[in-house]
Amino acid sequence: MGIAALEDKIVQQAVVTVLNLIYEEDFLGFSYGFRPHRGTHDALDALWMGLTSRKVNWVLDADIQGFFDSINHEWLLKFIEHRIADRRMLRLIRKWLRAGVSEGGQWSPTNVGTPQGSVASPLLANVFLHYVFDLWVQQWRTRFAAGDVIVVRYADDFVLGFQYRHEAERFLHDLRERFQQFGLALHPDKTRLIEFGRFALRNRRARGDRKPETFDFLGFTHICGRKRVSEGFVVKRQTATKRLRARLQVLKQALMRRRHEPIPQQGTWLRSVLQGYFQYHAVPGNSAALESFRTQTARLWLTALRRRSQRHRLSWERCDRYVDRWLPRAKILQPYPNDRFYAKHPK
Repeated sequence: MGIAALEDKIVQQAVVTVLNLIYEEDFLGFSYGFRPHRGTHDALDALWMGLTSRKVNWVLDADIQGFFDSINHEWLLKFIEHRIADRRMLRLIRKWLRAGVSEGGQWSPTNVGTPQGSVASPLLANVFLHYVFDLWVQQWRTRFAAGDVIVVRYADDFVLGFQYRHEAERFLHDLRERFQQFGLALHPDKTRLIEFGRFALRNRRARGDRKPETFDFLGFTHICGRKRVSEGFVVKRQTATKRLRARLQVLKQALMRRRHEPIPQQGTWLRSVLQGYFQYHAVPGNSAALESFRTQTARLWLTALRRRSQRHRLSWERCDRYVDRWLPRAKILQPYPNDRFYAKHPK
């Protein structure tokens, strides 16, 4: 993490505002992370549309190992010089990259990486991946892919879908070589090639295999499913178990710290927490996970209230009245991916 001084933050924001106007003309459509008027749900919608409307049978779920700590400064500055000729701007960016780290009163230089937490870091990371990954992927699928290929990238986390397995395997091999040239590496535990798509369930049943594997992207587990009426293929999305447990653990610690506050104050705070959680995770088909989060939150609240005193008299029935009053009911807030996608991309 790198926390810049106030003056530095102001200058970085001014530079980012100018550079965004330049690079938004260059960035490709499948890049969604840290860009104006684009968010995580736009990336999720694009992935859902690609998986359901294109001929995808194999999914490559990939993650770059220690990306923000591995960005090569020399390559990054060369990439920026392709579009930026102002030496004063380049000098500022070079100084931010080489500002160094002060720890325990000792200063040490930074030769690689961009500090997470700085205002300029997300844009610089996008510029680096634009040249290292995005443009290369665009060229690769034009030259080597005979079948459909879809790409969705959000920062250093990206998913690709392939029609043919041999093309997916070749791409993975070529991608490792490409990243090696620029000092990057794929995370060995977070990079997987899995069978996923409209024919995955049928093909695996014919071979006597288990259900298709799932993959996580931007906090959601993506699952091969079937529509109830037409038996057609659909991608189901549920809150990733790891993220759900982590959120509940943070909530548990916060409730224990707040347990002596007045109950209306706790209830108001919990309501805002659940509303924020639902605003992101309330996608169609995720009702069960939302209800589970609300139920687990209520139990954690009851536990914290009972810890206010060694001789508590708070029953679940009494706490249930607090829950009904303060905790909002789980309901779907996000539209279907195809509705929002077609609204933003009518062509």
